[in-house]
Amino acid sequence: MKIEYTEELPTAAEYKDLFDTTGWNQGYRASTDDLCKALRLSWYILCAYDSGRLVGFGRVVSDGVLYAMIYDLIVTPSHQGKGIGSKILHRIIDRCQEACIREVQLFSATGRSEFYQKRGFEVRAPDAPGMRLRKK
Repeated sequence: MKIEYTEELPTAAEYKDLFDTTGWNQGYRASTDDLCKALRLSWYILCAYDSGRLVGFGRVVSDGVLYAMIYDLIVTPSHQGKGIGSKILHRIIDRCQEACIREVQLFSATGRSEFYQKRGFEVRAPDAPGMRLRKK
């Protein structure tokens, strides 16, 4: 297995196929067009390919100065546990540090917080929880 990493946008179909492996779209109900627009508006993206197939992906939304938010760090189930997610996260953090961004944040998927904690991320204090407002 030789994984190739690129900062080029994946095709909408590639990304939708990978995104759908997470189960997140049951709540989002994002169309291929929605996902494509989200990709184009991202500050930074990194794709991982195995033999031409998109198997990993990470993206950042940022103001480019103060804050960066990691979204959609995804590795297809067949490729999890092989260091792909770690490599993507490391490259994302490097890119944010190169830009001198002061704080990198993320929302961890259920059961995945330990992955991020092992790589230096801290759980927010109970009196400073992350919040969201979702479109209905």
